[in-house]
Amino acid sequence: MSLLASTPTVVPTGGEARLERLLGEISVSIRSQRRVLPAADDTITLAAEGISLVYVLTGAATLPAGRGLPESLSSGDALLSSGRHALTLRLPAGAGALVSHLQLDDSAAHLADLLPDTAWIRHFDELEPAAAALAHHMGIDDQTTRERDGDLVICRMMATTLLQSVIRAWSTVGCAPEGWPSRTDDPFLDRVIEAVRDDPGREWTVDQMAAVSALSRTIFAERFRRAFGRSPAQYVTEVRMLTARALLVDGRAVSEVSRELGYGSDEGFSRAFRRHTGMTPSAWRAGRALTPA
Repeated sequence: MSLLASTPTVVPTGGEARLERLLGEISVSIRSQRRVLPAADDTITLAAEGISLVYVLTGAATLPAGRGLPESLSSGDALLSSGRHALTLRLPAGAGALVSHLQLDDSAAHLADLLPDTAWIRHFDELEPAAAALAHHMGIDDQTTRERDGDLVICRMMATTLLQSVIRAWSTVGCAPEGWPSRTDDPFLDRVIEAVRDDPGREWTVDQMAAVSALSRTIFAERFRRAFGRSPAQYVTEVRMLTARALLVDGRAVSEVSRELGYGSDEGFSRAFRRHTGMTPSAWRAGRALTPA
C-alpha cells in the first residue's frame, strides 16, 4: 500500500494504544546513513531490503512515475520505504536529503509486516518538528570530527526516533488503514497476540489462549490458523525465539533466558532454539558479536 499524508484526522483511542505499543517495540540498527548534497543531478537507490528513510533537507526530490507515488517531495517532506520493492529518487544539483538505510533488530522483526510498503508525509517538519530538527544533524560526514565513545549508540537512538516519528505522522494524519496496527483485524485474536508477547514464558495452551480471546477452543483455533497460517503452539514458539534472541543480544545468560521463557531445562531451550535458528544459543550469540550493528 502506498499512502499519502495530508489532512490530520482523529485517531480512535484503541488505535492510539496499539500505536503506542508498536512505537515502543521499534528497535533498529543502521546499515548506512548519509547526507546526499549533489553538485550535479544524482540518483538515490532504495534497495528491496530493509527499511529506508528519506528526509528532504533542501530543494526537492523527483520520484518515478507510474508507481502511485507523488511526482516530487519538497523540503521538509519525508518518505518511508519498507523494502518490499526497490525505489529510485532523483535529486537535482543544489538539493539535499538525509538517506537512512535501517534494519529492524531481532526483537522488532515481527513489526515488518505492519509497516506500509511506501509512505510519504507532506510537511513532516511541521507535524514532527523535533524529529525534523534531529534529521538535520544526522548523517553528517565530517572527516575532521573525531569519533567518540558511544557514537554508535547515539546514532541508533536518533535513527529509531526518526523512524518512530515518521510512522506516527503517517498514522495520525489518517493514512493508516482502518484498524491498523492490528495484525489480524480481529480484536479477539489481538487480545491473544498481546498476551503472548507480554508473557512469552507462560505455558500457553490452546485452552488458555481461547479463554483470553473469549472464543470457544474450536473457533479460536480455526480463526488463528486462518489469520497466521500456523498453529497457536507454533506461534508461541516463534514469539519465544524472537524474545530469546533479543535477550541473548542484551547479554543475558543462556540459563537465565531459558528460565524466563518457561523451559524446564537449558537443554530443552537449546534444542528448541537450534530447531528455530540452526544454531545453539551460544553459537548464535557469538556469531552476532562478529556482525557489525
